[in-house]
Amino acid sequence: MDLALTIVALCTGALAGGLFAFLNVPIPAPPELPGLMGIVGVYAGYKLVAASEVGYDLLAAIGL
Repeated sequence: MDLALTIVALCTGALAGGLFAFLNVPIPAPPELPGLMGIVGVYAGYKLVAASEVGYDLLAAIGL
């Protein structure tokens, strides 16, 4: 994992969040902690299955 890229992504997100708050527009993400944890859960689940090298290629199965 590239630490510099992670820090730049965090700063960019913080800047965008600040801009949304300044302009009084809703953020394009869940505004509450449970919604944010749902996103983290989706990411964690994806990484766990990818690391286990188990899966099914749905696109190949339907011919795409």
